[in-house]
Amino acid sequence: MPRKHYKTKEMSQKFELEEKIVSRLKTVFDPEIPVNVYDLGLIYKVDVKENFEVDLEMTLTTPHCPAADFIVEDVKQKVESIEGIKKVTISLTFEPAWNKDMMSEEALLELGFL
Repeated sequence: MPRKHYKTKEMSQKFELEEKIVSRLKTVFDPEIPVNVYDLGLIYKVDVKENFEVDLEMTLTTPHCPAADFIVEDVKQKVESIEGIKKVTISLTFEPAWNKDMMSEEALLELGFL
């Protein structure tokens, strides 16, 4: 029985970390677009592993984004700064290619698409 309690506590901690990660991702902005990377739809996957290492899969609005290094480093630093996270690995992908349909309703509204 104690092991089951540990699993529940572990799952709860992972869920809380995922919420904190999303909250922190919403503070990262593409310098050319006044919307955060999460609401832009640039974050494809957030995976908090059992050892509290985090794998993020993300994209950019274009493969030739001049701010790519800045954005990826900002994501990494902000997620690593969350207490309890031991390591962050970011995979940058362009499959599927980003398009405006990936944006949240808030982002579409902010950019005047709604």
